[in-house]
Order: sequence, then C-alpha cells, then structure tokens
Amino acid sequence: MTVTHDEKVVREFSEQAEGFADPRLNVAFTRHLERLVRFMEPELDQEDVVLEVAAGTALVSRVIARRVRHVTALDLTPAMLAEGKRAVDRDGVTNVTFTHGDATALPYLDRSFTLVVTRFSLHQVADPAAVVKEMARVSRPGAALIIADLVRPEGVKGDPDRIERLRDPSHGTMLTAAEVAGLVTAAGAEVKRAEAFDFVRPLQPWLELSRTPADTASRIREELEDELAGGPATGMRPSKADGELHFTHSHLFQHAIAG
Repeated sequence: MTVTHDEKVVREFSEQAEGFADPRLNVAFTRHLERLVRFMEPELDQEDVVLEVAAGTALVSRVIARRVRHVTALDLTPAMLAEGKRAVDRDGVTNVTFTHGDATALPYLDRSFTLVVTRFSLHQVADPAAVVKEMARVSRPGAALIIADLVRPEGVKGDPDRIERLRDPSHGTMLTAAEVAGLVTAAGAEVKRAEAFDFVRPLQPWLELSRTPADTASRIREELEDELAGGPATGMRPSKADGELHFTHSHLFQHAIAG
C-alpha cells in the first residue's frame, strides 16, 4: 500500500512529539525562538488574532500568546498538538486554541487573521506553494505573513535533501530564499524584509530527535565523516568541534504583507 506524504509526516512527528519537549534534542526549535520573536516584534499587537500554520507543539504560539489577543495553532499531527496543549495548560496560557488540520486546505474563511506565521514547515510539506497561498487567503488585507524555515543556500554542493530524508523520510525539499520569496509574491503578498543566518548544530541530538534507526544514523555519520576526509559533498557542510560531528543549517525569516 502506498503511503502518502502527509501520512509520513504524521507517522514521523508522532514519534518525535515527546522529544520536542526536550531542549537538548530540540535545540533548533528552541534556540532561535527568541530571535524569531524579535523579528516578529514590530508586527505584534495586543489586538492581533493570530494563526500559526503547521504549528507542531505550538512553540511560537505559546511564546507570543501573552502579547496578542488570541492564537490558533493548527497542525496535521495530533500527537504534536497534544504536547502543545499540555504545555499551555501547565503554564496557565488560556488564549491559545489547538486545531487539527491541513496547512494546504485551512479550515477558515478568507480574511480571518491579522497575523499568520509558519515555522519549519515549507521544507516538510509536499506542496509549499499551496501552504503559502492558504496563508495569504486567510489573512486580512495588510496582515503580516511571517515565514521561518530552513533554506538551501545558493550554490551549495551536494544534495542536503537526500541526507535529510535518510534521517526523516517525511522531509520534503528545502527551497532557496529566492524561491520562498517567489511563492509569497505569487500568493499576492509583498515581501518587506528578511533575515538569514547559519546554525552549526551537533549531529547526535538531531538524529536522536527523529529516532533515526541506528544503521541509517551510522550511514549518515559515515557520509559526513567521508566528506571531511575529502570525499563527495553531502550538502550538509559538516565540521568537527571538540571531537563531535556537526553540520550546518541555513535559516530564513521573512516578513510579508498580505494584499
């Protein structure tokens, strides 16, 4: 029986949900969260009605909730939403609503939200253009659209998506910053500003978060070690620090205005 991409996403992130509460494993999601909030800060308002698309455990929703009127966190994986709901209940946050739904077919009327954000989703979904189009559709005119994602640097050697899919079969395709901007423009929004940066992260916690099987993890490790020794480029830009293997992710924050 053929497994759809969405089914792969639900399967993989159901396995990973518990790990998202572990700051050691979830370093990429937690480390740059404050940086994203600073990027969003000029757009945040106490009257905002916010939607977080493909929210996962709703990390963004939870950190901005006290600064806006209401946040809706939508995700395809029930286990991720349940983890986020436990967190808001524990922290006494009462203005976040959790919704099970598809980012490519949002269950909301046109022009429903004053700010729409998605983080680490476009590289994961099968149809990133549909996600961006839906984000623009449910935004009120002049609303802020915030996209934060992994991107593929221009001119990188090797195929990082191949390694990413070995680690997590639900991984889709990393876009370039220009391609993300193109999707936003095609959806009728206008890009206003962007911020890009690289993050060198340790390999082992990344593999543990996804619960990558030991034989596959060994293969990934061997390929990165081989590249460091002069072998073929993997696209992961490996390095070593204190004897530990690392790799590099490129991040993009982009702010656009809905038409």
